[in-house]
Amino acid sequence: MKRMYAAVVAIAFCCAANDNSYAQANPDNATWKMQPVSIQTRWAKNVTPQNVLPEYPRPQMVRSEWQNLNGLWEYAITGKDAAKPAQFDGQILVPFPIESALSGVQKPLLPTQRLWYKRSISKPDVTVGKRVLLHFGAVDWDAKVYLNGKEVGGHTGGYQNFSFDITDALKDGTNQLEVAVFDPTDQGINPHGKQVLNPQNIMYTASSGIWQTVWMETVPSAYINNIRLTPDIDKGSLKLEVLTAGKTGDYTVEAIASNGKRVKGKPNAELLLPVPDAKLWSPDQPNLYNLNVKLLYKGKVVDTIGSYFGMRKIEVKKDEKGVDRLFLNNKYTYHLGVLDQGFWPEGLYTAPTDDALQFDIMAIRNMGYNTIRKHIKLEPARWYYHADKAGMLVWQDMVTCANDKPEAKAAFEKENKENIAQLYNYPSIVIWVLFNEGWARYDQKRLTEWMKKEDPSRIVNGHTGENYDRDAPQDVSQKWASSDLTDIHDYPGPGIPPALPGKARVLGEWGGVRVPTLKHQWNDMEGWGYIQVPASAFKMKYDSLIKNLKKFEEQGLSGSIYTEPFDVETEENGMMTYDREVIKVAPEELRNIHGQILAQAKNYAATIGVFQAKIADTANPDLQYATLLEQFKNGKKDSAFLRDLTLMAVRLKDDINMYKLCNTYLSQLSEPMTLNTLTFIDRFTFSINDVGFNIIQKNKEKAIEILGYKKVNDILKSCIFEDEIKPYVSDIKINPDWNVLEKKLVNKYNAPGEEILLTAKSTHMLNRKDWPNFVASTSALVNKYGQNMSTTTLNNYAWTIFENVSDTSLLKEALVWSRASLQDEISPDKYDTYANLLHKIGRQKEAVEWEQKAVDMQPGPNVFTQTLEKMKRGEKTWN
Repeated sequence: MKRMYAAVVAIAFCCAANDNSYAQANPDNATWKMQPVSIQTRWAKNVTPQNVLPEYPRPQMVRSEWQNLNGLWEYAITGKDAAKPAQFDGQILVPFPIESALSGVQKPLLPTQRLWYKRSISKPDVTVGKRVLLHFGAVDWDAKVYLNGKEVGGHTGGYQNFSFDITDALKDGTNQLEVAVFDPTDQGINPHGKQVLNPQNIMYTASSGIWQTVWMETVPSAYINNIRLTPDIDKGSLKLEVLTAGKTGDYTVEAIASNGKRVKGKPNAELLLPVPDAKLWSPDQPNLYNLNVKLLYKGKVVDTIGSYFGMRKIEVKKDEKGVDRLFLNNKYTYHLGVLDQGFWPEGLYTAPTDDALQFDIMAIRNMGYNTIRKHIKLEPARWYYHADKAGMLVWQDMVTCANDKPEAKAAFEKENKENIAQLYNYPSIVIWVLFNEGWARYDQKRLTEWMKKEDPSRIVNGHTGENYDRDAPQDVSQKWASSDLTDIHDYPGPGIPPALPGKARVLGEWGGVRVPTLKHQWNDMEGWGYIQVPASAFKMKYDSLIKNLKKFEEQGLSGSIYTEPFDVETEENGMMTYDREVIKVAPEELRNIHGQILAQAKNYAATIGVFQAKIADTANPDLQYATLLEQFKNGKKDSAFLRDLTLMAVRLKDDINMYKLCNTYLSQLSEPMTLNTLTFIDRFTFSINDVGFNIIQKNKEKAIEILGYKKVNDILKSCIFEDEIKPYVSDIKINPDWNVLEKKLVNKYNAPGEEILLTAKSTHMLNRKDWPNFVASTSALVNKYGQNMSTTTLNNYAWTIFENVSDTSLLKEALVWSRASLQDEISPDKYDTYANLLHKIGRQKEAVEWEQKAVDMQPGPNVFTQTLEKMKRGEKTWN
């Protein structure tokens, strides 16, 4: 019997970390290389086309016959509605998002485009009725899969795994596998988390396409498709459901745990596995049981998976003082946590290696935390596996609903259901988080109750950061309706939410202290935090914050989530830098600080060799400025030195030397087309005579690819205006020769010159109240460059004409602008402008219909209801 138990352990845990049984099949890697990135983690250098996340990707359902399809694929970007490409653009390293440096491509995928992948696969052995499953860990967002030109399946959802049985589409020998992906990022109905096309502040670079492991697996004709595990520590049992695929009429299942207990029964039915005197799972003792699950046909084993489970219980319960608290395994346990976003400088959504994935969890524990709130992202299965092994409590966010469209709500609810099913078995997950800070919140009570019904074994946080919701209910009893928790955010904080019967109180986000760390920044031009302190003061500041947090814990606070463990792009609030190289307070000091609120935090030190990082330098580098400036004047000109010295000059407000240093730095760069350098150019380019302007002009297409069209266009227009136009419009009395200016600027600068000239002309005519020329120049601007104008500007221009003009022909031109403003970001003000213009040109019936839209959007006694009544009576709505 002892040998059998050992075999169970080997199947579950050794296989979970085991390499695939087939080698990764990759084409020639001669053309692949990691693209430039401002900083990178230590694990990036270990990634090669032959070594791409080789671990078995699904630790709770381990099989031996599988093939990893990570590695080099071909890729092409086409128009969204274009046919399959005949030619591909190059190679991409799967599963890294196309926007990432590790993909080897590092290009954005636009909502008007489609991304295609292609590679060849060989047909596995399918004798004796075997089937071949093709698995995708995650593809963002809408994927269609083709084999030998035939569509074999599709999936929408950027965070859920999916599989297809491709057996019947396979042919002997080589097969061609293709995947087509559409991802609108933040421009569609898709839940997309913190991904945006224009990253800034708390929003980050998008991760489109395949971003988790792709693999094939050989299974029998009837096989184990999934398992569902629900521990019950009070009854000493594990509720087990073995879900199967294929015809299983004469089949049985058997499960054997590493404690020697077993259970037999029918597939797709609820079984009870005895776990008497269970060794409970907790942050202090993360005990896990190995589980071997078999599918048998007439007593003969046909399929086997290795798995594991943890015995734990999470609930809200009153402590000895009658305060509602978070209880783990029938004991009050404070959740001392961090807000983990799950981004990587070189891989974005995808960690470079499995060691890197595990490092993040162990680093957080090593700091003395016992909880991670996984923020608006789902991770690969192996992340939760590492959390289970480490004893890390996890609050799992749902990925925010994209907007208030019915289609977006349907996608949100569909994906939420899939998310819970996908993550159900991980003991580390103890809390589901539904809504965050009011973002696209709707039907909160209904969805909270649905979530509790979907998974009664966990706590549901219906709304974290409710106090940030501008449309929140006024009645405090309704703010967290049906939720198990009350939850506020407080930056920097800390704070405590109100007490409500039956609900524990938690601080869902707080902190956000920025400690800039030179030479370890994603973008040294745009770093930010909620508050900022120097490295030398951070330990004392953080200690004082934790002392205040302890006072709230004594008042009834059960958990807190500090923002955040690692810097993320320009958000520099991390305890560690984005490259995971520098920790801003020594870990042993952090554990001691956390020991004030969580006594066992002092015991969370990582095993020697698991955690490595430098301690932040607390010296002030700016004290060396005079010495370094003298070195520059004596001829020191290397790029890194010049860039750092330029930024030092900015901090010390030495404008004269700043411009000299900046232009010297830029003029000697051999490869200026990187995000880091272009961001620098954006910050320091003010004139057509600046080096940065010339770099942008000569490399415009590449700059647009990296920064986006709007940013590049704005840089050029700003410089052209400053030097070529501003002198002619500095006084409204000046009436320049616009034809001469147009000829000069269009010939010299092309479209940016024409656009800024038309913009300047419109503004000048507006200031002069020259309405006919204002309308003429604005119409020319809208007709040619309207796509670059904000809908707010269009609305304001149209309203100005409504208020100041009676000429019907001019009003009709303004009506066109107003209609264009309704294409995006609808508001009652925009409906009102359109309706008033219709009314003024005599189209009363239409005017009433459009003004009614404004009233519907903002009901109640207000200017819109007054205007609507005037329109119905045929009265003027203008002075």
